[in-house]
Amino acid sequence: MAKWPSLPQLRSFLAVVETGNLSLAARRLHLTQPAVSQQLQELERILDVRLLDRAAGRAQPTPAGEALLEPARRALAAMEDAVETVSRYSGEETGRLRIGTGATACAFLLPSVLANVKRDMPGLEISVSIGNTVDILPRIEAGEIDVGLVTLPVPVSRSLDTTLLMREPLLALFPASDVLPDRATPQAMAAEPLILYESGGHTRGGLDRWFDAAGLTAHPIMELGSVETIKRMVAGGLGTSILPGLALGEPIAGTISRPLDPPLWRELGLTLRANKIRDRGLRLFLRELEEAVRHETTIGSAVVPDRVANPTGGRQSRS
Repeated sequence: MAKWPSLPQLRSFLAVVETGNLSLAARRLHLTQPAVSQQLQELERILDVRLLDRAAGRAQPTPAGEALLEPARRALAAMEDAVETVSRYSGEETGRLRIGTGATACAFLLPSVLANVKRDMPGLEISVSIGNTVDILPRIEAGEIDVGLVTLPVPVSRSLDTTLLMREPLLALFPASDVLPDRATPQAMAAEPLILYESGGHTRGGLDRWFDAAGLTAHPIMELGSVETIKRMVAGGLGTSILPGLALGEPIAGTISRPLDPPLWRELGLTLRANKIRDRGLRLFLRELEEAVRHETTIGSAVVPDRVANPTGGRQSRS
């Protein structure tokens, strides 16, 4: 009887391809590096083909490995759907919800959302992964994350559905002790000691394009991954910044915020696998998230939705 690859083996293979590194893959999967290596060796033995090339500390898929990527993702997604379908008959008092999101949304939007979800479903196991959009999307496709709150745009994909959740302005943030420019234009901001997001994410990419449209290039004195750290640096008088309005919904002591001229917006979207089964935990999360977005608008914070998706009902349309 022929032996078939196991789901843990496929999951390890995908994790190594996506991280490019055995140790990072092991950390993601909460396994030891030897365990991941053993699963990969067994997978290659079963399939009788080399799937990965390892050189200079990185693992790259061979042509055979490239061919396996999509079938492996479909296999894991199918198993996730099978588990979720059966969970409908278990009383739905327990379950699992895995969320992928950026750091800003995690810090300033999700705490109240997740608290309300846990209140209504105490047995739900919730995990949150922080990352850029490009890191989150493959994990949704692979079934490692159930729902992503990502910065748009995202590549068109047959396997993913994405809806616009809200739009928010990016705002200039100055130390309160500074003499402020008349307008927060690219020229005025480029002349300031800038403290910006680190490169690699959609938000920083949008900022770079904002400067580029004015024929300028931003030269930050600091590039940081934490919004709270950036805010503290500005409050300490070390520089100025440009941050999402969501992060500045409440006054920050020692700082003053101003709109950009011309305005710059970022869009947050909700991404799930196409035909994702919405179990009770996911339905509760989508409902509470929609309410949180509406509340941000009602209290007059910096978040200004252009249109709010209806994530609680049916299949979502592609952006």
